[in-house]
Amino acid sequence: MLRVGAPHAAFAAMSTAFDSAAFRKALGSFATGVTIITCRGADGKPLGLTVNSFNSVSLNPPLVLWSLAHNSLSLAAFRAARYFAVHVLAADQEELSVRFARRGADKFAGLALETGIGELPLLTGCSARFQCRSAYQYEGGDHIIFLGEVLSFDRSDAPPLVFHGGRYAHATRRDPPGVRPRRSWLAGSFGEDFLGYLLGRSHFRFFAQIREFLRAEQLGDEEFYVLSTLTLKPLTSEEELKIGLAGVLDGEATRTLARLTERGYVRVAPVTAEDPGIFYELTDAGRACALRLISAAKAVEENVLEQLGAGEAPALKSLLNRLLAVIDPASGALWGNERERRP
Repeated sequence: MLRVGAPHAAFAAMSTAFDSAAFRKALGSFATGVTIITCRGADGKPLGLTVNSFNSVSLNPPLVLWSLAHNSLSLAAFRAARYFAVHVLAADQEELSVRFARRGADKFAGLALETGIGELPLLTGCSARFQCRSAYQYEGGDHIIFLGEVLSFDRSDAPPLVFHGGRYAHATRRDPPGVRPRRSWLAGSFGEDFLGYLLGRSHFRFFAQIREFLRAEQLGDEEFYVLSTLTLKPLTSEEELKIGLAGVLDGEATRTLARLTERGYVRVAPVTAEDPGIFYELTDAGRACALRLISAAKAVEENVLEQLGAGEAPALKSLLNRLLAVIDPASGALWGNERERRP
């Protein structure tokens, strides 16, 4: 039996040849949720920190645990606290996780708080919350392990924030076991899971909902692509437009710019010594038109993502961003080196 608080001889011998960095990476292979633990300090101020060591222990009695490093500035406060709260963060609370992982800042500034058992500070919008009585504390190497008795809890349908391999990740639902993509009758042909089919059909069906707004403005797809591209920067060079619209318009870009210029939506910016070359900018009428169309497009997006589900939306966008970076490495060219020559 190992005595609590006393290092075992075998552990001490192993640690001399143990690769801690590799061990950390190996542990990172295990995907975890992300939590924020809060308590009330002896001075009455709320304390909190981001933790991914949270785990369940027992259903009857209801027990959970988490651990805190010996060198944590909050260790003394949590060791003295009678109660602590565990907040399982939702997928859209990554920024909150980063905030509570920092040292020294006023982490609770501007946050809407609720009050729990023993004046516990409770965060809102989480996937789940557990209000606990601090039951036991154990020495665990370079950490203290806190065992808590759950006195109250609540949960929502919000999907959780996930941490894996040293990065934040997304948890998404999968098809039920046994459900497989359908195949065509011709062997070797496309299946229902072919990437080109999924992306192509999704694009056409999604964009079809935007075209009614384009027709109201008497504009086509090409004009919308150029107008929305020109909203990314006050000034956009001819070369940047070619890169940004490569594979989308290609040879049509020049003719589309001419049509928009004739409509009074786009103009060629005056040449300066700082920015030689041809640059385009939106006119006041062009900005107003672009914003009307983009607002309509965002409404379509919001409706689609609402049906998809809160947890699926960020996962989908994250994967599409990674896909775009793979198949079109130049896609980010339009977003960098923003010029401030125009307000």
